Amino acid sequence: MSFLRRLLGGSRPEQPAADAADLTPLDEAAYERELLLDESRRLDDDLIQRQMRFADRSWTPPAQGGTRRADDTADAE
Repeated sequence: MSFLRRLLGGSRPEQPAADAADLTPLDEAAYERELLLDESRRLDDDLIQRQMRFADRSWTPPAQGGTRRADDTADAE
């Protein structure tokens, strides 16, 4: 989602990229807080919370076929 936001010009101004040497621990902490806040805003939806709650119960179809493929000629004898 952040990729699309950056690609299409998001609603908030982007900060210029800083070198790792320029960041202080306070800057890193502020950046981490911003990431956590964005993540909590993104997940603050009833539908998304329901999908995450029941994600481990999702149904997957049984595997079909075997390991042999159409172009496999090793066992064609």
